[in-house]
Amino acid sequence: MRIQVAINDGVLAVEVGGKSISLDPKRDSHSDFTFVSHAHTDHLSLGKKKRNGSRKILASEATAVIANSRGHDLETPIATPEEYDLVDTGHILGSRGFLIPDELFYTGDISIRDRAFLKGVRPPKAKNLIVESTFARPEYVFPSLEQCIHETNELISKMYSRGIPLILMGYPLGKAQLLTEFFRHWDPLIVHESVHEMNSVYRQLGVPLKEGMSFSQARERGMFQRGVPWIMISPFMSRGAEFVKTMKSCCNAVTVGFTGWATRARFGQVMGLDYAIPLSDHCDCNELLEIVRHCNPEKVYTIHGFADYLAMRLRSLGYEAEALMWQNKRKGESPRQIRKKPVSKNQSLIDSYFN
Repeated sequence: MRIQVAINDGVLAVEVGGKSISLDPKRDSHSDFTFVSHAHTDHLSLGKKKRNGSRKILASEATAVIANSRGHDLETPIATPEEYDLVDTGHILGSRGFLIPDELFYTGDISIRDRAFLKGVRPPKAKNLIVESTFARPEYVFPSLEQCIHETNELISKMYSRGIPLILMGYPLGKAQLLTEFFRHWDPLIVHESVHEMNSVYRQLGVPLKEGMSFSQARERGMFQRGVPWIMISPFMSRGAEFVKTMKSCCNAVTVGFTGWATRARFGQVMGLDYAIPLSDHCDCNELLEIVRHCNPEKVYTIHGFADYLAMRLRSLGYEAEALMWQNKRKGESPRQIRKKPVSKNQSLIDSYFN
């Protein structure tokens, strides 16, 4: 079977058997099918207009529900044609990879670690592999999930004994729901409004997250004063954000950020966090290599993040590997570079680096 993989006009697409499938396109394309791996905005088409009445969307039902709850116009996915499969990738609820059995596997964002209600995946065999490269450099090796949770519980216990509350920060779709589950045994549990909304969607989709109390409910109950310990699940915010400054001023709150980028020295300082925990919804460098070994492809295409580096590393290991690159190569920037950009005005960029 002849398969062509290329980026044309800013759209990654696969052509096979006379059909074309665009993979996580950022704009409408002329492909026969549009595959959407998950509901983070850096993997969703930004276009709102429908062409010729509708598009043939391949995605999980959960991805469609979550995307539409976030204000995106993701049409109802069609039944997946029998020659294709959608494979759970363990990244967030509803995330899928695109599989042409034995021929091609596109990972989208992927994690092979079990995490609460998410199960790590064992990637399928395929002759062609398109793999994400977000954390593909050797400095990105994550500690075990158990270690991250243990260190955080110890920190919470220490702060609670001193009457100090903590703000646990993660991306509001995906990471925040895991934080809600991992630390559900702590009371009071407060959930920032944006996280509260997404937690509600997860519950609608069958994930029994603890409800906790919203920020407004906590304020009404007089929780925000010094000497009253609590934990809050919150989106990522810098030390300079008005919300963080207010919480520190009135409550002496401590901020804890959860992201794979926390493996970098001084990441917490650069991002204005009190503590940074290297907990990620992606694979680390070693796990990406494990995916390639298990898939055992004849050709590997690397994409996003450190795609050039991963392709070079794979070639040194004897694989045929090619980096797929866009002209605007923003994915490979360091967190220090990202901080200089107005990320609060670019939700897609925030998705790229903190989910």
